[in-house]
This record gives sequence, C-alpha cells and structure tokens, in this order.
Amino acid sequence: MVIYGCAIMERPNTISGLQAKRKELAKLHNELVKEAKKVLCDIDHIDATIRIFDPNADIERIRLNRYATKHRAPKGHMKRFVLGQFREASAPLSSRDITDAWIKDRGLAPDESTRVILRKRVGACIQTIKKDGVIEEVGSDGEYKLWKING
Repeated sequence: MVIYGCAIMERPNTISGLQAKRKELAKLHNELVKEAKKVLCDIDHIDATIRIFDPNADIERIRLNRYATKHRAPKGHMKRFVLGQFREASAPLSSRDITDAWIKDRGLAPDESTRVILRKRVGACIQTIKKDGVIEEVGSDGEYKLWKING
C-alpha cells in the first residue's frame, strides 16, 4: 500500500520492538565492557601481588588459556586510541608516549613487561597507519621515532 508516493510501515510495533531491543543490548554491552575492564585491572593487581612475593614468577604460565593474549583490546580500539592521541597531541609522539597513555587509560600496571608488549602493538598500529598515509615520521627523540599527523 502506498500513500503519496511513500510506503506505509505495515509493522510499526516490530520496528519499535527491534529498536528497543537494540538499545537494551547496547546498554548491556557497555556494562560488560566496563566490567571486563575492572576484571583486567583486578588480574593486573593480583599479578603485581604475586611478583611482590616472587619477583621471578612466570605469570604467563598461570594464564587460564595459553592462547589468550595479555591485555588484548577489542578489534579497532587500539587504532582508534592511537589516532585519537595523534589528533589531540600538540607535539610529535613516540610509540612510548602512546603506550604510556594506553596503560594509564586502561588502568594497567606500568611494569616493564607490560610496556614492552604494548609498545610492540602500538608500533605495529603506527606502521599500519603510516602505510595508510595518515601519519609521518618527523625525527627521533634518541630512542624512539617521533610521529605526527600529515597535513
């Protein structure tokens, strides 16, 4: 049935029901992400406590799933975070600067093993963004390359 060239919705309750369900699931997703972040922080605190009693403890050996990646971020979060850091920066950034910001943002333990793992991920992300032509290298701080947004 068409009135004035526009189709009439035959099932408005279906659409509103689906929209309500989507809103409900999006809210649940946000709550679960927040809870997962809290759990990650708790795990990091437990790891730090273990290291107090045994500085040489192999935390990786204790992992629940040997294939789980430590401090894994949902797909796309790292790239969005890195690009956001470049957009907000008033000076060129190194992978170390972005790694420290990521650790602070996620509430992770700022130990050296965490920094090494995350700096490698940030570096890989920077290389991907560089290949896309979004950022460019502008020098070095002596230890790390410095990057800025093109333009």
